[in-house]
Amino acid sequence: MSTTTPTAAGIGALTLRPLDPLKDAELLHGWVTHPKSAFWMMQDAKLVDVERAYMEIAADEHHHAYVGLHDGAPAFLMEKYDPAHRELVGLYEPEPGDVGMHFLVAPTDRPVHGFTRAVITAVMAELFADPATARVVVEPDLGNKAVHALNAAVGFVPEREIQKPEKKALLSFCTREQFEKAVSA
Repeated sequence: MSTTTPTAAGIGALTLRPLDPLKDAELLHGWVTHPKSAFWMMQDAKLVDVERAYMEIAADEHHHAYVGLHDGAPAFLMEKYDPAHRELVGLYEPEPGDVGMHFLVAPTDRPVHGFTRAVITAVMAELFADPATARVVVEPDLGNKAVHALNAAVGFVPEREIQKPEKKALLSFCTREQFEKAVSA
């Protein structure tokens, strides 16, 4: 996963590389503990907690993490998981080709207009680049209205509220066709 994804004019190149839990832990720690990342639910995490969490993901055949690069510099995090085995087990009936996704844009003091939307578009394009992916599944916090709007912009359709152990979430789905229609509009 290191393809360059075309982005909105003026945003630059967005690429993904596999996350290295040891080398990237300090970078991620700064991102996930930042006040703007409250919905990531790692506000009080120590460096070792972040390292441990991403070591577990690296060892998990059903969960993968990637560092997103903006013009070669780390700028976002993307996780993909198999919802039949992680995160949503018992909360909905997974279908063949379902892929779960989380993303986090690194906090910055110099936001770039349209950047977060470009990131979620690039993440979705990367997930759908795999012909086996039929539908992307997300479960953002019910209160995360900004992400709900971003999800809608790339084609996600909310299905229902669900109760996860750590939060109330909005279970939403996006098929390849819904994504393509949303981003070509």
